[in-house]
Amino acid sequence: MDRKMMESMLNKLRSTVSSAANSAVSNAVQIASQVSNYLPGNPVTREFEATQHIASAGPGLVWKVYKGYKKSTKQDAAIFLFEKRQLDKWDKQEREAMLDKLRKGVSQLTRLRHPQVLTVQHPLEESRETLAFATEPVFASLANVLGQTENMPVPTPSIFKDYKLYDVEIKYGLMQVSEGLAFLHNSVKTVHRNICPENIVLNHQGAWKLFGFDFCVANQATADQPPFWPFEEYDSRRHPNCQPHLDYLAPEYALTHTLDTAADLFPLGVLTYALFNEGRPIFNNNQDFGTFKRNCCEYKNPNSLKLHSVPDGIRDQVRLLLHATPQLRPDALQLSKVPYFDDVGVKTLSYLDQMFQWDNMQKSQFYKSLPQIIPQLPHRVCVLRIVPSLVKECINSTMVPFVLPVILLVAERATKEEFVEHILPHLKPIMKLTEPVQIMLQLMQKMELLLGKTPAEDVKSDALPLLYRALECDTQQIQELCLSVIPTCAQLVENHAMKNALLPRIKKLCLGTGYLSVRVNCLVCVGKILEHLDRWLVMDDIFPFLEQIPSREAPVVMAIVGIFKVALNHKKLGISKEILATRVLPFLFPLSIENSLTPTQHSAVMVLIKDMTERVEAEHRTKLEQLNSIKDEQKALQMAMPTKINGNDNAPASAVDASTDMFAGLGLNQFTGGGTANHKPQTPSPMPASASKPSSLSLSLEEKQKMVKEQGLQNTLSKQPPLLPSPPPPANAVSKAVTSPQSQNPPSSLTKPAQQSRDLTSSLMNSNVNMMSNQPAVPAPVNGHQGMMGTTASMGMMNNMNNGPTAFSGMVSNGTLMKPVGSNMTSMGTTSNMFQPMSGMNSWPSQIATQNTQMQKPNMSAFDNLMPSQQKPVSMNQMAVLNANTMNSFGSMMSPMQPMNSGSFSKPAAPGVKQLSSSEINDFLS
Repeated sequence: MDRKMMESMLNKLRSTVSSAANSAVSNAVQIASQVSNYLPGNPVTREFEATQHIASAGPGLVWKVYKGYKKSTKQDAAIFLFEKRQLDKWDKQEREAMLDKLRKGVSQLTRLRHPQVLTVQHPLEESRETLAFATEPVFASLANVLGQTENMPVPTPSIFKDYKLYDVEIKYGLMQVSEGLAFLHNSVKTVHRNICPENIVLNHQGAWKLFGFDFCVANQATADQPPFWPFEEYDSRRHPNCQPHLDYLAPEYALTHTLDTAADLFPLGVLTYALFNEGRPIFNNNQDFGTFKRNCCEYKNPNSLKLHSVPDGIRDQVRLLLHATPQLRPDALQLSKVPYFDDVGVKTLSYLDQMFQWDNMQKSQFYKSLPQIIPQLPHRVCVLRIVPSLVKECINSTMVPFVLPVILLVAERATKEEFVEHILPHLKPIMKLTEPVQIMLQLMQKMELLLGKTPAEDVKSDALPLLYRALECDTQQIQELCLSVIPTCAQLVENHAMKNALLPRIKKLCLGTGYLSVRVNCLVCVGKILEHLDRWLVMDDIFPFLEQIPSREAPVVMAIVGIFKVALNHKKLGISKEILATRVLPFLFPLSIENSLTPTQHSAVMVLIKDMTERVEAEHRTKLEQLNSIKDEQKALQMAMPTKINGNDNAPASAVDASTDMFAGLGLNQFTGGGTANHKPQTPSPMPASASKPSSLSLSLEEKQKMVKEQGLQNTLSKQPPLLPSPPPPANAVSKAVTSPQSQNPPSSLTKPAQQSRDLTSSLMNSNVNMMSNQPAVPAPVNGHQGMMGTTASMGMMNNMNNGPTAFSGMVSNGTLMKPVGSNMTSMGTTSNMFQPMSGMNSWPSQIATQNTQMQKPNMSAFDNLMPSQQKPVSMNQMAVLNANTMNSFGSMMSPMQPMNSGSFSKPAAPGVKQLSSSEINDFLS
């Protein structure tokens, strides 16, 4: 029992320890994987950053190709990466042999330097999991272009789906491979042994480069001996990727077992056939060496080969390349010189590759002929091959004027995406050049193209500074081109840049230039960019600038008129009536009388001036109507007060001469003291609001206080009944007008019954009436018309008396009242406009008695004896005359008719009249 218990305990302990060990191992593996993810596994990744998997290459396409760049310099590069896990299922010996082949190929590639050999930027680096090295930027391998997608990114990039090689690309590619093989055979004395689509790489410009030197064999002979390359037989037992591609292998491997440089020319013939046969070689051996042997017999009779897909120009050369006898095959140098390659496009590309060997004169001649060749080349070739070659010449600024037109010509045919990716990066450094001046001129000529395809942020950072430099240039043509381009990119200019950078340069150029065309173009440019400016900027910056322009030629005047017209009619801008009236119109009127204008131009200027004038008139009329509506409301409030009658309103207007009549209708009557002789006097009826006094908006505080006091005095006086003058003494026969029957209904403001007043005034008035009833008779009115004492007529005559001592001349003659001379009395409120002679003075008491029942009119002479005795009293009739002059300024009290001689109406106070004290008189007068 104890033994069993011991064994169970040991088993538990064993299981616990084993589980702990397993968990520790798994944790260690997990940590290691995490560390490997965070730490770079290959030294190449320390210097280069891989951004995108783009292609595959090498034997069996085992190399993954990544797009990337060097971290230190940001230079574009391609990173080739081989993952060793691809060999996990291989035999260990095979795996090591494959790794050795790959190491050898990259090592050999790194030592070679030739334009047709892929350039290595960083040598091979090996880690526990990968092999990696960096090269020049790469597009893809030829196998990828022909449709082989092993080790390609998933999904396959869309660019490879419909990718097609143009004839000029195939021609020049084959020519480049031939040149590379010639270099390899003649200079390096090496046989490649594996020429196939997997080992030909297209760089980012489309050039074909040799790659995959994994199976190359170097010359083993000494310098004084003929070259010798040892033969290595094909071993069918090894993995296909460890040996040359069997479909492109020379028949010597099965027939003669020899090796020389011709072994690289046979696969070149097969490659040529595949390029014109959708990527398929002549024979498909399915990686079987026995099939390969049987097919090699076909090569002994090359005429039996079906090469219909191969162009006629190279078909015979391909037959020779596919011949089973190595000595009958043309060498690489001979192949590169066949007439098939004498193509305009091939020569152009070849010249561009050899350009570094020419002098500037030869280069300039070639670049001048390029614009005629560009349309004959495929667009992709122009973008990927022509432009990069031309950009290399931009290092020499003297050659830029010859190169730039070709680059811009290619840019016209490019899409926006192609322009941004392949052309714009090369143009940015060129935009910063100021010498030679042809560079800026060419850019200005194509600026519309550049602005149309350049992103907005690049326009702000590169294109706008170019425009600024062009405005500061001294060349007239560049300035005019720049001014014509600016409106197209004005919407991209920020407000602060427009105000502080662009507009000041345009204004400086316009004011300082000596060329009329430049000045006119400056003004036209300003007019076109007005819609992109703020309203305040136009008013405060553009308008003062126009006034500073020194010349007044007809084109300049019309350009200025155009700017004002745009500013006036644009819905965003507009010009206020104040600016129009005070600044614009005073500036435009002198321009309209320039002698350099044609009749048509003058008419255009005047049309604009009339338009502005009408706009000022309409806007200001609207404003005045609004202000007058406010005044009308205030007048309505004033009209609600008791109506006052101005003593001067119905005075006959004095005759004026013709020189003053021109001011009629201008609203100056209130300042000149009256109207013209033909002016129709106004009736005592309420006046329209538009003709009343100015509103309180235009009165000062003192004037308002004065008006309040006047209104209070007017209200007090309006409550008092009208006063009648004292009758003349019996000895004098003075005519006195009485109220006619037609005007016995005075205005409501003047018809308060005297009986309602219970004060001192009422008692005095009654006493005065009683005294007047005992006076001699006065002449009665003729034909039923009242005399000069009518309610309104008496007021008019009183005004004439106040206006001067001659006001009544011609009215009193021999005790008889006559018609005034030269006066129109129709506005006096009576039914007749003339005065008839008045007789029958003995009818005065009866007439007074008749009127006493309607309105009591007291005689003011009754107050004469109420004055203090220590001073010589002034008669109340005289005071009434003085008060009438005062009341005329207020226009609110109806003045009674006064006698011609106030002294003739003075008489002692009637008996029984109470003597008033000074305080009572003051109370009454106040």
